[in-house]
Amino acid sequence: MKRIPLVLTAAVLAFSLSACGTSKQTQPPAQQPAQQPATGTPGAEKPATETPSTTPSGSYDAATAESTFKNTCAGCHGQTLEGAVGPNLQKIGSELNKEQILAILEKGKGAMPPGLVKGKDAENIAAWLADKK
Repeated sequence: MKRIPLVLTAAVLAFSLSACGTSKQTQPPAQQPAQQPATGTPGAEKPATETPSTTPSGSYDAATAESTFKNTCAGCHGQTLEGAVGPNLQKIGSELNKEQILAILEKGKGAMPPGLVKGKDAENIAAWLADKK
């Protein structure tokens, strides 16, 4: 009879850890369609190209950050940052700054393992999350 809670706890823990994306492989961002040069009448505006956002938390590429988040973090934190197994991150920038978020990504915290996102991707996601206020 004592085995049921132990088995149930082990199953929940295994599911939680597998949902965090512990795979070493990361999926590259989806191909963006090529921008067509502006043609036509003089003074026609060129199509807007996405440029990195510059905010108090630094410069980052929001589209890449969101894509990386959905491929690596959404299993625990939800597709819209609402929280699931992991905490809600919708307003994490009002609690933590970029450096604090980056430290958690690098070192882990609680059930979150360290190093799920590394290097430039970690910096990009940390800046993006720091703007969630």
